Amino acid sequence: MTRVSILDGNTFLVSDERGDIEPSFDFPTGLFSFDTRFVSTWILTLDGQRLHPLSIDDSLSYGTRFFLVPGEPTHYLDAKVSVLRSRSIGGSFGEELTVLNHAGQEQEFSLRLDIGADFADVFEIKHQRQKKGRTTPGTRTNELRLVYRRENLHRETVISTSAPGDIDEGGMTFRIRVGPHGEWTTRLQVTTIIYGARGEDIRTTLPLGGHRTAAAIHAEQNELIERAPKLGCDCQPLAGAYRRSLNDLAALRYESIALGVRLLAAGLPWFMTLFGRDSIFTSLQVLPFLPELVPPTILMLAGLQGSRLDDFRDEEPGKILHELRYGETAGFLEQPHSPYYGSADSTALFVILLDEYERWTGDTTLIRQLEHETRAALSWIDTYGDLLGTGYVWYMTRNPETGLQNQCWKDSWNSVSYADGRLPAFPRATCELQGYAYDAKLRGARLARTFWNDPAYADQLEREAAALKERFNRDFWIPEKEYYALALDPEGRHVDALSSNIGHLLWSGIVDESRAAAVARHLLGPRLFSGWGVRTLADDQGRYNPIGYHVGTVWPFDNSFIAWGLMRYGFREEAGRICDAMLSASRYFDGRLPEAFAGYERDLTDYPVQYPTACSPQAWSSGTPLLLLRVMLGLEPQGEHLIIDPALPEGMGRVEVLDIPGRWGRVDALGRSRSPHDGSRGH
Repeated sequence: MTRVSILDGNTFLVSDERGDIEPSFDFPTGLFSFDTRFVSTWILTLDGQRLHPLSIDDSLSYGTRFFLVPGEPTHYLDAKVSVLRSRSIGGSFGEELTVLNHAGQEQEFSLRLDIGADFADVFEIKHQRQKKGRTTPGTRTNELRLVYRRENLHRETVISTSAPGDIDEGGMTFRIRVGPHGEWTTRLQVTTIIYGARGEDIRTTLPLGGHRTAAAIHAEQNELIERAPKLGCDCQPLAGAYRRSLNDLAALRYESIALGVRLLAAGLPWFMTLFGRDSIFTSLQVLPFLPELVPPTILMLAGLQGSRLDDFRDEEPGKILHELRYGETAGFLEQPHSPYYGSADSTALFVILLDEYERWTGDTTLIRQLEHETRAALSWIDTYGDLLGTGYVWYMTRNPETGLQNQCWKDSWNSVSYADGRLPAFPRATCELQGYAYDAKLRGARLARTFWNDPAYADQLEREAAALKERFNRDFWIPEKEYYALALDPEGRHVDALSSNIGHLLWSGIVDESRAAAVARHLLGPRLFSGWGVRTLADDQGRYNPIGYHVGTVWPFDNSFIAWGLMRYGFREEAGRICDAMLSASRYFDGRLPEAFAGYERDLTDYPVQYPTACSPQAWSSGTPLLLLRVMLGLEPQGEHLIIDPALPEGMGRVEVLDIPGRWGRVDALGRSRSPHDGSRGH
């Protein structure tokens, strides 16, 4: 079923292709705000019949129009009436219903809107849990009010109509007469209220007040997009994906209750909140294009850095959070997400992002401001991160009831396995965690030497990084298979599945130069590379499933960092193949790369197959075309200058990016794909 979404950061709505909302646990439809579903039923009927779409205009992130007729598709040509649903979102949700009479005589209709609110928390939807509070409906003139209470938790949904109707506890009915070739209209307004301790809507305390007009949303998003570098290119999929990415990144920003700053949400519908790992990866992707999006994320993560031992939340001193939630289950401590710290990679990635941000922007103030937090993060790597004292980062949840088992980016339960499909015991040390730790130590050393006036600490970190690289290349390399193990098990044995994780090793720089070519061959070989991208797991492994979440699907974000790693080691042609595959796939998703898509061979399907419950838009998928641009143009900050070394895939033609921001001011980059008659690559 087609899903149609509109969003304004803190508030979003997901419906079917008719504009209807029906309670669902497989994929959540409804009106959501701060992790709560405020509308779970919103079904429109005309004279008792469901409506069917002729056309949908969803070109705006915050508004949609549905053109509908009653009856089955075979009856469309005889339709004497049609319905237009025009909706917009801006903190609250508005829908205008227009009934159009196409007959030459007056007609009477009964228009019914079934309305319900289950006030479900996103975790209750995911895990199909029953509510513990009580919902009470109430009616007034032209208004339906749905009230939810659980102890001192209080939420409300208020639906009003501009036209008179019969209001009952389950919805609204309009008995209307429409003249020949005439029309009837009503405006429905849905207001969601999250009561705080003082009895006020807590969103009114936010700087933006929690509610914005469509015009204000449009202006803010356009302002952000206009600040981004301008792309000119011969490749239409690249042009479309770039524009769609900027639009989606602008739409995914939300206002934090904690700090009142604009942050990037991870993705719709499941992840409309701050994630450590996702937010950091997205920040790295957007940094060359929209650097102003990055500091709020860095400051938020630093402000919520772990400061104590808390088994329930998997919190440890120096650790960077995994996920922050505002819903009922977090508030009543039924879930540990207030915030939850169950990721073993976000802490090292935090240091990496901070250093990369300074290299691009020259913002030394932030580096000095966060010295304490950065040192604490680096300390976590060697203390709480090294559970077994072996010099590696391991993970095992302190909360076996609700904590995450796998705390790497592939965090589903079956994502880390031996080649034959068996699952290793805990704790586990996945390979990319060691790469991130290596990179973080080197970057931390640069920060210590250059900004903190601590050369002794810098020397120490560099020695530790060198020792880690040597140790890693000894212990993780599988000589007979010529690739790095996915992980080590508690006994130090290889968890020997072939996975896309080895591409992150190239990005981190921990791979020995003599082994990089073998890693590149595996990444672009037929077992991992589907033709549309690198699979999360090779197709001959025991747990391979082309539509398994982390065991065979293709993740665009994953591929973008693999391409970056290939570029780092000089494999520009291989990086270009991944860039070309991703952009080719984007054409089949209207320029919007989803969270993941199936790992079927390109020759088998001729198009990338949608993963059934993929988030779309998702921040680090939206950031993928931006990082691919960086890779293809060979953009790399070097002191006060930006190095530009293009290597475009064959057939890409001309790619020009104007006004790339950074410590150098703004510069332009131009590249052209190689041709058989011209060896030039650009400048």
